[in-house]
Amino acid sequence: MKHKLFREQQLNCDIETAWKFFSSANNLSEITPKDMGFTVLTKMADDEIYAGMLIDYSISPLFGIKMKWQTEITHVDFQKSFIDYQRKGPYKLWNHHHEFIPNDEGVLMRDTIDYELPMGFLGEIAHSLFVKNKLEYIFDYRFRVLSRLF
Repeated sequence: MKHKLFREQQLNCDIETAWKFFSSANNLSEITPKDMGFTVLTKMADDEIYAGMLIDYSISPLFGIKMKWQTEITHVDFQKSFIDYQRKGPYKLWNHHHEFIPNDEGVLMRDTIDYELPMGFLGEIAHSLFVKNKLEYIFDYRFRVLSRLF
């Protein structure tokens, strides 16, 4: 079964600042809870994001068990949006659309994540028991960190 997580946050900055921060995979560790053990493994000479870019991570989402995760940037509309799609990792489907909308107060940032767990019925039980709550926890943490940063 496919699920959707939608978040929206007003940032007090200009579009250039927002784009530079969010289009850099190196900043993901800063906005991910420390207990997730999130590490960007791909060494990037610069933070220039582009369609086709592959980024490898290590993450420990449950019980300290390390997992590899690889995303591909499948779409980039400079200073407007980008999409990262899981190529390898814990989800059957993970498609994360990031949008940035300049306004009078700065930039409205929108995250829309379409995701699906593997293992059918068992995956749905896991979603109900802990995955949904874990994703809410991660994005609540991001909201708090971003409120301080911007």
